[in-house]
Amino acid sequence: MNYAQLAFTDSVKALQEKLGSRLSYERMEKRTFVDGLTEYEIDFINQIDSFYIASFGENQYPYIQHRGGPKGFIKVIDDTSIGIVDFTGNRQYITAANISKNPNVSLILLSYPLKARLKIYAKAEVVEIGKNPGLYELLKPERYKNKPEWMLTFRISAYDWNCPQHIVPKYTLEEIEELLKPQKEYIEQLEQEIKKLKAI
Repeated sequence: MNYAQLAFTDSVKALQEKLGSRLSYERMEKRTFVDGLTEYEIDFINQIDSFYIASFGENQYPYIQHRGGPKGFIKVIDDTSIGIVDFTGNRQYITAANISKNPNVSLILLSYPLKARLKIYAKAEVVEIGKNPGLYELLKPERYKNKPEWMLTFRISAYDWNCPQHIVPKYTLEEIEELLKPQKEYIEQLEQEIKKLKAI
């Protein structure tokens, strides 16, 4: 899984050479081979509640779509595969149709609180639920009431961590509440102590 070797096509290398960055990226190509997802990537994926997927259409344009769900809805199948249950949305089916013609996709998994971004090249497949109920049991999120349509699996070709520069930390209400929980408990403790002092 060498992301640089896959991403750096001949035209990319030519532009790197022209602008003076080829030598450093050539060294990067030689040292960035990773054999499957590590525990670090798996832990990161388990925390994600959304991602972006780019597929390639018959109109010769890439199509980028946001996919979201409860935290952990992206499941790790093994160290070279991840998958999701795809739930009914706007019913345009652009991504699914694109994948049926060209399975090559790019994924961006982004964590704003961690200021971390994981880029993935993958081969995608649309899998009907009835044809693989065992996989559905593995991929289905718990306590999620939306209607499942099919599954999307991604056989990872390569991945790389992107530079965190310009990722502004953002937090969900749930994350903010969790961060403020110790402070809230401390305030409640102080309030109880004040009540006891007033009662003396």
